[in-house]
Amino acid sequence: MRISEAISDRILELCRERDITPNKLGRLSGLDPSTITSIFYGKSKNPGIVTLLYICDGLNISLAEFFNTDIFKSNTFED
Repeated sequence: MRISEAISDRILELCRERDITPNKLGRLSGLDPSTITSIFYGKSKNPGIVTLLYICDGLNISLAEFFNTDIFKSNTFED
């Protein structure tokens, strides 16, 4: 799995847990909703740390909480 896919999967997981849409996450994060959808559909191959920080703020979690899942702990990502 690519890191960009893992990030996208994690964002979707968090949206489902909170019952929010990607568009709502964009508004909560102060990001254009197209930024979120670009991450989901693989157009954004390498979302920046600042973008992830905004997303975490919108989700009311820390960056550490975002990455504190088994998928990121495995550390077996493709190039």
